[in-house]
Amino acid sequence: MEQRHLGSTGLRVSRIGLGTLTWGRDTGEHDAAGQLKAFWEAGGTLVDTADVYGGGDAEYLLGQLVERLVPRRDLVIATKAGSVPDPDRRFDGSRGHLLAALDASLDRLGTDYVDLWQIHAFDSETPLDETLQALDIAVSSGRARYAGVSNFCGWQLAKAATWQLASPGIRTRLASTQMEYSLLQRGVEREVLPAALDLGVGLLPSSPLGRGVLTGKYRHATPPESRGATDMAMFVEPYLDGAASRVVDAVVTAADGLATSPLAVALAWVRDRPGVVAPVVGARNAQQLTEALSVEGLSLPDEIRRALDDVSAPVHHYPDQDWSTL
Repeated sequence: MEQRHLGSTGLRVSRIGLGTLTWGRDTGEHDAAGQLKAFWEAGGTLVDTADVYGGGDAEYLLGQLVERLVPRRDLVIATKAGSVPDPDRRFDGSRGHLLAALDASLDRLGTDYVDLWQIHAFDSETPLDETLQALDIAVSSGRARYAGVSNFCGWQLAKAATWQLASPGIRTRLASTQMEYSLLQRGVEREVLPAALDLGVGLLPSSPLGRGVLTGKYRHATPPESRGATDMAMFVEPYLDGAASRVVDAVVTAADGLATSPLAVALAWVRDRPGVVAPVVGARNAQQLTEALSVEGLSLPDEIRRALDDVSAPVHHYPDQDWSTL
């Protein structure tokens, strides 16, 4: 699998990442082991997790499989901290919480360091400098090799990345930002992606298949084994409207013309967008993951890419366009 630099750093990662959101919850040890082995054998390196996935079980399961199945040195392990199971405070970006969460993650993962440590979301109740100090301490202490953020909007990302570049002392530049990005969710193109490109921050798209909708499996009904038929139905429903259907139809048409799957078309589109480093793909089993990994040999023809751009184009006007043209 092709490797790409993560932002303006020397770290190289596979251009498809393996997501573990369902590990330890819907995905048991057998299926997780099959996914990790298939991913590694395909040349994949980037494995994404978080301290809240499965209540910590995703990290623990990954830690149990590393070394037993795949050499630790062959993986780029990324985890996140900052989300908390507190209805009154969803995110805690305090230095104390973050560093304690990192130590707990390392313990569950069974490793001395993570390759990429990310702040899961912006905490408006904590001074941003305090949150960023946790990244500096994590890297300077050797507990993390690189640092990034997740779910920061445009101004939040720009402020954080600029602070790390401009403040005195030894600061850790942001290597990445993880955001939802797909043909059904192009909101990052408004401000986040331009900021990331300008500041040398690599984008790691989550939900690159539109929460599964872009595979085409919801076109006529909700499959009984799908997320849309479980307690995660609310996660899928926003992408089942008429506008989304038109995009899915275009993806299916493109897939038919290329003799490939809608999944491959949708994943190839987001993988090759400017600023994107590696879409993070989650799967129920190794067979599903193998289908996603088959996209490595696919490059969309320009005319198909342009057609998909057009049918999924978000409406961006002032101030994103030159005001004199409006």
